[in-house]
Amino acid sequence: MIRIVLADDHALVREGIRSLLDLTPDLRIVGEAADGNEALRLVAELDPDVVLMDVRMPRMGGLEALRALRRTDPHRRVVLLTTFDEDAVLREALRVGVQGFLLKDVTRDQLAEALHRVAGGETLPPPGLPGQVSRGVAELPRDFPHAEHPEELTRRELEVLRLIARGLSNREIAEALGTAEGTVKNQTSNILAKLGVRDRTQAVLRGMELGCL
Repeated sequence: MIRIVLADDHALVREGIRSLLDLTPDLRIVGEAADGNEALRLVAELDPDVVLMDVRMPRMGGLEALRALRRTDPHRRVVLLTTFDEDAVLREALRVGVQGFLLKDVTRDQLAEALHRVAGGETLPPPGLPGQVSRGVAELPRDFPHAEHPEELTRRELEVLRLIARGLSNREIAEALGTAEGTVKNQTSNILAKLGVRDRTQAVLRGMELGCL
């Protein structure tokens, strides 16, 4: 069972998301918050697997709550949900270290898949990441460690990295390349190690800096 804390200032939105996720047996919302302050309290109290937060909430929004959470709980899995496709919000979320970033027009299946993947340890590049981030990647401060002189990626590792940048899961990459999912997991681990980063989104950002994407 994947336990989720949901934060959104609109009760109808929370009800709608809860109704959608109730259709997926292994996803359960264990706490609901109307702002970031309440979300932080619930995270400390309930220890959820994933925090699903709206970006824009009164008193404390999702980005501010994410920053606060990173200071005390740097490894908590967080997905930000918004109706706005804004470069500034996207870049700041990536800088702080979000694991997923979804628009509110996603389907139930897309939302459920994202939560499964984030809970499973993946970091999901937001839709349109290469095009959006490339316009401002040079200005994006680096709050995460990375190898200054990374080891060169193999041709297959570059293929995997480019498919990661498109937002594909390990299973989808394996299908696209005609290989086993376990092989893709190993190649992804190799990519992270060679680039000296900790997750897939950081790998994509570092790959863009190096001209691999």
